[in-house]
Amino acid sequence: MFDGAFLSHVILLVIGAISACGIVSAFAAMFAMGRSGYRKD
Repeated sequence: MFDGAFLSHVILLVIGAISACGIVSAFAAMFAMGRSGYRKD
């Protein structure tokens, strides 16, 4: 039913989506830590 090229594209898409989510969450965490350094509350 599925050929090898389709499955390799699906695997690459899943890996890309996971890495994109990781990059976005790492950037958000660094941004939040940088903002909490000089806040006075």
